Amino acid sequence: MDGDTATSQDTAPASEQPESEHDKSGQNTSGPELVRLEGITKSFGAVKSLRGVDLRLGEGEVLGLVGDNGAGKSTLMKVLAGAIRHDTGRITVAGKDVRFHSPADARAEHIGIVYQDLALCDTLDVASNLFLGREPKRGPFVDRREMHRQAAEMLSTLHVRVRSTYQEIGELSGGQRQAVAIARAVSFKPKVLILDEPTAALAVAEVRQVLRMIREVAAQGVGVILITHRLQDLFEVCDRITVMYEGRSVDDADIAELDIEKLVGLITRADSSDADSEEAA
Repeated sequence: MDGDTATSQDTAPASEQPESEHDKSGQNTSGPELVRLEGITKSFGAVKSLRGVDLRLGEGEVLGLVGDNGAGKSTLMKVLAGAIRHDTGRITVAGKDVRFHSPADARAEHIGIVYQDLALCDTLDVASNLFLGREPKRGPFVDRREMHRQAAEMLSTLHVRVRSTYQEIGELSGGQRQAVAIARAVSFKPKVLILDEPTAALAVAEVRQVLRMIREVAAQGVGVILITHRLQDLFEVCDRITVMYEGRSVDDADIAELDIEKLVGLITRADSSDADSEEAA
């Protein structure tokens, strides 16, 4: 397993950590099913990236999608976001069979994604990034005053702190940039939000801010899929974990049933390897 997985201790001392707001009683607290993937496959030439993946997500649920590097997590999420077409398998959104040919198709089904590179423009201000391509107009012109008013309201709703909506993105911290990217995705009113490594390389205080945003978004009924190597983050916000290994979904468990040691074992397939060795002997 790559070194990032060992960063489960990169969190504040327990006395400094915020109280977790999600139910760890062991009961699935999610609402109606939003998304179901069944038997998803994808090959790139001779390379089989996805080998029959199953996944489900409920309303208001935070699902952690984990696995070693190369397990297929990002490829699977690109399929769900319409960036990659899968080969075989079934995608169901709110009970309806769909097949995405582009990101626009996924957005039409209210599926949003924040990639690890964030896709922000450093030389534009916060408001311009939030409304890029859909700026409010007054006649033929961009209504910048209204755009900044809406931007400030949007950030306030999600408790995102920046000095000003006129501040350039390039001047923001990593946590602020991530928060702006999430706020932009939420502004499209998704029913499903995919976050790819949102806390990577962030300071402890910034990690807290992003995790708080995830809880707040889920509390609005949005289903969130969180890809991360920071295992402690999963225990802070997730209701359930799906584990991928070599292009397959191999485990699915409520977070209350797991601890760090058990989760690492699922990711590395240590128990499976031991069993295989015993059978071979």
